[in-house]
Amino acid sequence: ESFIIDPVDFEGFLMSRLNNLDSELAQELGDFPEDDLDVVFTPKECRTLQPAMPEDGVELDSHVRDCVQTYIREWLICFVVFPQVGPQHVHTLPEEASRTTLATSDFDLRSLQPDPRLENLLRHVSAEEFERQNEEARRTNRHAELLALYPSMDEEDAVEIRPVPDRPREHLGNRILVKLQTLKFDIEIEPLFACIALYDIKERKKISENFHCDLNPDSLRGFLRSHTPSIDLSTQARSAVFSVTYPSSDIYLVIKIEKVLQQGEIGDCAEPYMVLKESEAGKTKEKIEKLKSQAESFCQRLGKYRMPFAWIPISLTNYFNLSTLERDIPEAESLNGRKGSTSDKRATLLQARRLSERSLSAEDSYPASNFKTISLTLSTFFKQEGDRLSDEDLFKFLADFKRSSSLQRRIKTLPGTLKLEISPAPESLGYCLTPELLPVKPFPENRSRPHKEILEFPIREVYVPHTIYRNLLYVYPQRLNFANRPASARNITIKIQFMCGEDPSCAMPVIFGKSSGPEFVQEIYTAVTYHNKSPDFYEEVKIKLPAKLTEKHHLLFTFYHISCQPKQGASVETLLGYSWLPILLNDRLQTGHYCLPVALDKLPFHYSIHSPEKVPSQTPPVKWVEGHKGVFNVEVQAVSSVHTQDNHLEKFFTLCHSLESQVTFPIRLMDQKITEATLEHELKLSIICLNSSRLEPLVLFLHLVLDKLFQLAIQPMVIAGQTANFSQFAFESVVAIVNSLHNSKDLSKDQHGRNCLLASYVYYVFRLPDPQREVVKPGNTGARDSRYYTFGRTSAMSVGSKLLQSRVISCSNPDITVTQNAADEEVRNMMSSKVREQSQTSGELHGPKPNNLDFHFPRLCIYFQHFHEELALQMVVSTGMVRESVFKYAWFFFELLIKSMAQYVHNIEKQDNPRRSRFSDRFKDDITTIVSVVTSEIESEQAEKINISLAFFLYDLLSLMDRGFVFNLIKHYCNQLSNKLNSLFTLISMRLEFLRILCSHEHYLNLNLFFMTSTSAPASPSPSLSSQNSSSCSSFQDQKIIGMFDLSAEYRQQHFLTGLLFTELAAALDADSEGWVSNFLLSSHDLDPRCSKKEVKIKIAALYLPLVGIILDALPQLHDFTNARGGKGRTGNPEEEQESAGAINQNVALAIAGNQFNLRILGFDFTEIKIMLLHLNDPPLLFLLSTDTYFICPDTTRNLLICFLWIMKNADQNLIQKWIADLPSMQLNRILDLLFICVSCFEYKVNKVSTQALQKSRDVKARLEEALLRGEGARGEMMKQSHLTLGVPCALIRTPFCRTKAELDQEALISGNLATEANLIILDMQENIIQASFAAECRDNLLGGVLKVLVNSLGCDQSTTYLTHCFATLRALIAKFGDFLFEEEVEQCADLCQRVLHHCSSSIDTTRTQACATLYLLMRYSFSSTSNFARVKMQVTMSLASLVGKSPEFNEEFLRRSLRTILAYAEEDVDMQATPFPIQVEELLCNLNSILSDTVKMREFQEDPEMLMDLMYRIAKGYQTSPDLRLTWLQNMAEKHTKRKCYTEAAMCLVHAAALVAEYLSMLEDRNYLPVGSVSFQNISSNVLEESAVSDDVLSPDEDGICSGRYFSESGLVGLLEQAAELFSTGGLYETVNEVYKIVIPILEAHRDFRKLTLTHCKLQKAFDSKEKNHCVSMISNVTLYFLMNLHSSNSIIAV
Repeated sequence: ESFIIDPVDFEGFLMSRLNNLDSELAQELGDFPEDDLDVVFTPKECRTLQPAMPEDGVELDSHVRDCVQTYIREWLICFVVFPQVGPQHVHTLPEEASRTTLATSDFDLRSLQPDPRLENLLRHVSAEEFERQNEEARRTNRHAELLALYPSMDEEDAVEIRPVPDRPREHLGNRILVKLQTLKFDIEIEPLFACIALYDIKERKKISENFHCDLNPDSLRGFLRSHTPSIDLSTQARSAVFSVTYPSSDIYLVIKIEKVLQQGEIGDCAEPYMVLKESEAGKTKEKIEKLKSQAESFCQRLGKYRMPFAWIPISLTNYFNLSTLERDIPEAESLNGRKGSTSDKRATLLQARRLSERSLSAEDSYPASNFKTISLTLSTFFKQEGDRLSDEDLFKFLADFKRSSSLQRRIKTLPGTLKLEISPAPESLGYCLTPELLPVKPFPENRSRPHKEILEFPIREVYVPHTIYRNLLYVYPQRLNFANRPASARNITIKIQFMCGEDPSCAMPVIFGKSSGPEFVQEIYTAVTYHNKSPDFYEEVKIKLPAKLTEKHHLLFTFYHISCQPKQGASVETLLGYSWLPILLNDRLQTGHYCLPVALDKLPFHYSIHSPEKVPSQTPPVKWVEGHKGVFNVEVQAVSSVHTQDNHLEKFFTLCHSLESQVTFPIRLMDQKITEATLEHELKLSIICLNSSRLEPLVLFLHLVLDKLFQLAIQPMVIAGQTANFSQFAFESVVAIVNSLHNSKDLSKDQHGRNCLLASYVYYVFRLPDPQREVVKPGNTGARDSRYYTFGRTSAMSVGSKLLQSRVISCSNPDITVTQNAADEEVRNMMSSKVREQSQTSGELHGPKPNNLDFHFPRLCIYFQHFHEELALQMVVSTGMVRESVFKYAWFFFELLIKSMAQYVHNIEKQDNPRRSRFSDRFKDDITTIVSVVTSEIESEQAEKINISLAFFLYDLLSLMDRGFVFNLIKHYCNQLSNKLNSLFTLISMRLEFLRILCSHEHYLNLNLFFMTSTSAPASPSPSLSSQNSSSCSSFQDQKIIGMFDLSAEYRQQHFLTGLLFTELAAALDADSEGWVSNFLLSSHDLDPRCSKKEVKIKIAALYLPLVGIILDALPQLHDFTNARGGKGRTGNPEEEQESAGAINQNVALAIAGNQFNLRILGFDFTEIKIMLLHLNDPPLLFLLSTDTYFICPDTTRNLLICFLWIMKNADQNLIQKWIADLPSMQLNRILDLLFICVSCFEYKVNKVSTQALQKSRDVKARLEEALLRGEGARGEMMKQSHLTLGVPCALIRTPFCRTKAELDQEALISGNLATEANLIILDMQENIIQASFAAECRDNLLGGVLKVLVNSLGCDQSTTYLTHCFATLRALIAKFGDFLFEEEVEQCADLCQRVLHHCSSSIDTTRTQACATLYLLMRYSFSSTSNFARVKMQVTMSLASLVGKSPEFNEEFLRRSLRTILAYAEEDVDMQATPFPIQVEELLCNLNSILSDTVKMREFQEDPEMLMDLMYRIAKGYQTSPDLRLTWLQNMAEKHTKRKCYTEAAMCLVHAAALVAEYLSMLEDRNYLPVGSVSFQNISSNVLEESAVSDDVLSPDEDGICSGRYFSESGLVGLLEQAAELFSTGGLYETVNEVYKIVIPILEAHRDFRKLTLTHCKLQKAFDSKEKNHCVSMISNVTLYFLMNLHSSNSIIAV
């Protein structure tokens, strides 16, 4: 691990060198803007036209006022300002030429029409001009942004993304819209009223409020005209929106129907509906008219009273996606703060992600109801039973209804018609009202009936903080027992009123009305059960609670007997008694179940201030039913965002407001009285006990609780003349709450482990506490000194300098001590070097306050302290479990610090406060200490999350503080972690994630001083390029260019972050770092509009030049994509290929690496406005081979190579040329090896991608179909029937591989553009190397490497665009270095001939034209250089023979056309007509044409393998006078046999080939270790003697072009024999393997190749072991067979 260089003094460097900077470039990239971190107020999203507010004209108490302010104030958001990135367009590839085919079978070349020829091919042009033209052609129509084409990373794995939390918003579950259309029975004689609600029978709970609906025609509604003086529009709604948070199959929609009270039991009143029909005439019609007349009479007299009539249940099972509930709901309960869907992540990733501009989810996270609109028509109603009206009875009915239909037999039914429509509620439902009757956006005014949102009562807790003002009370009268009341009490109703006093006129109009009436009423009556002294009630009374409640507010219940029959002079109502319930008890809202006594005759005096159970004795005494026993059961529930309904929260808020308001002591708090003397103690107790609150109310009021705690943390109070400081208690309470929320299993976290509720609070809600004006309580001795006074500051100096010593005592075990290391000393030095001075800055940022509420009230304080300073101090001085939690969940406190600092900076005068003096030195010391402690925690269980939190914290500090100070913090972090790497090597991954986050900073380039010119930079061998003049290389004349590619100390100091990044990468790629993985990615500057100018990109590329050296050093470990393709590697050594194939499984590598962290595989993201990043993550991407050797995985290699190509593309080309010119040939060969890998890595895979992906999709579908068809039971039968008729349903075959052809084509288009641009960059680099080698006259070492890269590129799939330029470069190379190529690079020329000839058979006209021109030029220059191109002729002939035998896509028609084109070139070449060249060309082409004839014959036998091999044998035998061609055909035969798994036959072909080579070698010289021709092979097969027919008369080793292939050598002979041995072993001929190696071993011994000898003997041992094993198995089988036969014979004798 190299030591970390001290970073440059950033602010001082800028100030001192500002005039020398390239200011134009600096301004383009932001010029270090002071306002890059902006603080803005964002209006809150409000669903309604106006926010919910308390009633006007009421003076609110402090708590209600704070709640309302929290709900309506704007969000305060801090974010980094950055430019938007526009869409990027992908250039299309040139269109492919038409794929025409030839129908002619005429093999006469002259009868064919040649292709168009290149115009200037035969013109005399200098080599320099040729190269210039090629370069100009390559520079045109190039893709500007290479990385825009590179595949993006998986956004789920992007560690540098901090998701933007969901905005706090009102919770809405699955919303379904229910529209009632028709309600009528067979006879229509009276108005009927519907009441709808949802019930969960499993939980036995009503889960929604009631929705009242009137579907009566106007004629019947007129019966009640006298009782409905006004009808508000909101009460005429016939459609309701229900919300269901926890869908299940146990939810029922229950519709209850009431009618106007009339004389008789429910059964008597329902009987006409059962027996009469409107359609009947005669007496039935008269009865109906009579009944209608009676109903009208009852309506006029008893119109305001109701009676139960009927009900009907509807199961909602089919209206929720219940099949996926078990999967969806646990994931999606973001209503509980649980993690939701991530559909908006991709959209967020398309933007630049800074500070907190990162998205977690923007859509509601509950499982959506995806059913279609369903219309229902129900024709059967259940009659209500008068003695079974309670909710308990209803749940029993519903349970029976769900189990069977027997309910219809046990309960009488009524015929009728109910039509309704159930559908998913759209997101924006026009003309809708909230449960408080507030209009929801959009709210047009042209609608007659609104929709109503129905409030949900979830079956379980919903952990979503309150965001709107809601203050509702629900009263449920349940049961009344008047059985023992002496007076007549049978038709009982209860009048319910909400009173603000005891006078009858104090009834408040706050009760929500029912259908077809006023919105709010003063009283409401329960339904009457006829002649029942102990009735059950099912009424729900919804009340809008006043914002300000007093002791006078109470619920009044008045009980009446209703006389159904009119009596002369008698009233309809007969008073039975009273009861009441005070709303407040000890200033707290009363809710729950109550059993109240009922007073007879009259109410007691001053009754409202007492509960009915505790009324004091009076004169005369109060008469009670049953002697003051409880006879009336009632339930009261509140849905309020004001009343906490939690003792701990109530006490905390009450005591806080007693400090802020002028109150009179003692304060009454529940059952206790608190004096001013005990106020401080009680408040501290309440702060400590906050975490003991139930989780749901704590979450509901989380925003207000944290606001109050932060207010107390910074503002000490004076109580009774004594200073009361609550800072420590408030801080520890916050820590406890944070710990509880993180530990709750019901609350979700994002990918960084951040609790979503807390993240949302910090991002949107938190703002600096308001500075309070000083108000001195009695007993205060006066104002205190307003110095930096806060709890614990006296010990801050000692704690600050020695905080790391707190780790001497372990938090988990005080007995364990830890020695102090060098990092602690560094902290002490950093802190002691600072000058402590008092911060003079003051003032904070405050948000606007609403105008309609007066939120100003006096508060008690003595001064106001900066929040960020107090928070940092509390983090420093915390100890024990508090300290552990602080740093375990450091992200929350870090983000609090950042947001408070941003508000502070936003509020001060930046011109007078440069970065260095914005914050006090004491605060900087605290930050230093915090970073040190957090770094020391990176060995804990939460190491990864703590590390990421710290990285984001420092990331944010770079936008606020002295950047040099932050760089020192980063340096300290790296050094401190370095000391741990000896014991915990896996921490290198942590450090790289840390740097990755820092390097994603919006101003990363500026932070690295990328724009520094060479003249202004401190003495450094690696400055960036200058743009002061047009010649970019002029500034480098006096410097060594190669030094710019080194990771020097000066570079690491000046470009601090990049230097750290490259240092880590170099260490990760070091071969000594066994088992470690690097995944280094270059995030694109390409898409940043600030970096679009060429001169900017040149400077950026110059910043990354040291990366080139790192990649070159890692070359031996890079994955070789050529081997993956099955071709030759860059080394060409078959043994190395075999070794590389032995890589172990990645899981094994993980175990070897010993990684204890579950880290993600991180990908590449090209959409960001970012920089070069380093990713070092697991599972391992290295293939371990031994303890000291490993290979980097393909993905990591690909990322490194794209980085290399990006730098080469964007760097100054003059600089690259000078660099190449100064490099030694060995380094240039390493670059060529790297380019060789790049070619294979970025192969053009457009057709392969589409074909493979589509085939994969079809295969998956087929496998799924097969699996389903094999199934048994109903599903299997269904699938079989479906398969026989319509095939597999599409819904069953939705797989991740099912992509459309359009998607695959788009992917192929982008992949093709990437391959083309990458290979053109490689071609540019080769041209630079060619020029450098020509200038340095070192062509012997380099041209072979260049040609090898070019040949490799021709062997890969390439685009037409690239092939055009590649062939042009090849022609220039032939023209310039023809002599050398033909004499020295014989093997490369052979490969080149084969590749070019292959492209001559292309179906694309452009490619064929270029290939023909190149092949003709190759012949022409070989003839000119040697006056005899026999070798080239032989190579071309062998290449064609190889193509014919191997290539399945070979097209002889197109190749004939190419041969005709080459012949045309020869005929048109005026300069060569006087030579024998045209005749030799024609002879060659005729020979090639005859070989093609053999091809036609072979095509005829493609379906007959035996005939095909026989034909190939005869063709090979026909070439017995041409050893090269015979060898080629023998190899073709071996390949065909191998594909058919005829391994022995393939091995024999190779033995024949080896014998042919041995004949040639024996003619050269006599060496005793070599075989004596084919005779040495007769122990393998006597047929090998055929190869001895090659006599001296036929074969002349000295003849040019004969036996020039690579196999006519000793190494070639060994290679053929080794391949044959492997095939014999695979085929099971183990004895023959020994015979083959008898020939190989003497050659290896002569060459002293001990490594191969080791491998050879290992293979022999394996073969002998296999042979012995087979022999033993054979013996056992024979013995077993012998005994079995004997046993059978004995049994036969016995049987006889």
